[in-house]
Amino acid sequence: MKTTRVGILLSGSGRTLENLAREREAGRLPIEIALVVSSRPDAGGLEKARRREIPCALVDRREFDDDAGFSGEVTRRLRAAEVDLVLLAGFVHLYVIPSEYRGKVLNIHPALLPLFGGPGFYGMRVHRAVRESGARFTGCTVPYATEVYDAGPIVLQRVVPVLDDDTPETIAERVFAEECVAYPEAIRLHLEGRLRIEGRRVRVLPPR
Repeated sequence: MKTTRVGILLSGSGRTLENLAREREAGRLPIEIALVVSSRPDAGGLEKARRREIPCALVDRREFDDDAGFSGEVTRRLRAAEVDLVLLAGFVHLYVIPSEYRGKVLNIHPALLPLFGGPGFYGMRVHRAVRESGARFTGCTVPYATEVYDAGPIVLQRVVPVLDDDTPETIAERVFAEECVAYPEAIRLHLEGRLRIEGRRVRVLPPR
């Protein structure tokens, strides 16, 4: 399979970026990380990208009046880097997806959507809400991104238990371990042409 140029959008620590980079280096993910775009100047993911000599750019959300202007600048950077697939990796802002990237933007969310999703549900906020809800299970979801927060068609999910003595932090670690499996798997399925969007559902096709 040929290598696909991907752009990674992030706002935080860059743990998901590191996971994807390790999968690539191990030969398990046929991608070239062509560009990392951060929406925040203090995002740890920027330094992680620089350490791996991955091209990176800052598009500070605070410098734009609306989602359209911000997203337009993000798209300009992705086009310049000749990106074919966009991966959201802890990106906390709405990305208004241009026509050329529709069906080519994947996201990872640290809960079982449609539960605990939408505006404001990211990072530890999600795990606190799960703990406070009394839910016995949580997990992670990989959807295709749309222009509505966490409402895109779901590619796959992985489930973990919520234990009686869990804290938001212990839940987060258990969920992240599954994210490290789920996101690369979903990306591989996309790159193999095995995902077909059918309305609100994604059909996983058998290997060719």
